[in-house]
Amino acid sequence: MKNFGGLPADFTGEEQSEIIILPVPFDGTSTWIKGADRGPGAIIEASANMELYDIESGSEVYLKGIHTSDPVTEKENPEKMVAEVFSRVTNYLDKSKFPVIIGGEHSVSIGSIQAFAKKFDDLTVLQIDAHSDLRDEYEGSKNNHACVMSRAREVASIVQVGIRALDSGELSSIDPGRIFYAHRIYGNDDWMEEAVGLLSDNVYITIDLDALDPAIMPSTGTPEPGGMGWYQTLTFVEKVIASKKVAGFDVVELCPSDGNKAPDFLAAKLIYRILSMQFSRK
Repeated sequence: MKNFGGLPADFTGEEQSEIIILPVPFDGTSTWIKGADRGPGAIIEASANMELYDIESGSEVYLKGIHTSDPVTEKENPEKMVAEVFSRVTNYLDKSKFPVIIGGEHSVSIGSIQAFAKKFDDLTVLQIDAHSDLRDEYEGSKNNHACVMSRAREVASIVQVGIRALDSGELSSIDPGRIFYAHRIYGNDDWMEEAVGLLSDNVYITIDLDALDPAIMPSTGTPEPGGMGWYQTLTFVEKVIASKKVAGFDVVELCPSDGNKAPDFLAAKLIYRILSMQFSRK
C-alpha cells in the first residue's frame, strides 16, 4: 500500500513521524453494500492528489511526518481484527504517536477506542455518524459494525452527533442529553457549544462517513439522506480541537465506487484537514 499524501520518503519514516495512518481493510460484518475493505486503499490513492498546503490553517502538516503503517491483516473474524487493532494502536500510543485509523467498516473503531480508553482515564468518544450503533449484539457478534458505540460506552463516555437512523430496540440505550439528531442540528450551529461542553478533556473522534449527506458522500455501505455538510462538520470538529485534547481519530465506512472518485478524495481531504487543525493548534 502506498503512503498517505504521496509524500517523499523524508516525511514518512515511522521513527520520525508524529502521525501514524493505520489502514484497516476489514468488511467482515457489513450488512448491505460490501466494499468498505477497499476504503483505505482508495483514500490513500486519492490522497496523493491533494495539495499539501492547508489554506484555513496556513500550515503544511505533512512536515510533522506522516507514516502509513502496514494494514491490519485480519479479514474475516471481527474479534481477531479488534484484538489486532487494539495491539497496534496501543503500540503507537506507547510511542507517543498520533494515530489515525482508516477503515474499513465501523467495527474497526472498537479496538482503537479500547486502546485509547486504556491510555486515557478521562476519555469521551465523539461519534459523528448517521446511525446510533448501540445494539449490544448483532448477527452473533458483539463486535459487529452495529455495536460500535455499545462497546465504546463500556470503556468511555460518549456523545453522538448527526444521528438519523436507529432501531427501536436501541431507544432504551440512548442518552437523550448526549445525542444530537440530524434533523435538530440541520441549518444551524447553535448546538455545537452544548455538544463540546459534554466532552471530557480527552477526546477520541470516530467519523463514519455516512454522517455526511449522500449528495457529497454517496460511497458508503448504508447511505442515509439528510446528512451533515462539509463545512458544518469541520466547523464542529474545529471547535472540539480548540477546547479539548483530541488524542486521535478514525474515518471509516468509505465504500469506493469505480465511477466516482470524488468521495475518496473527500475522505482523504477530511483526514488531512483535521490533522491540519490539530497540529497547527499545537
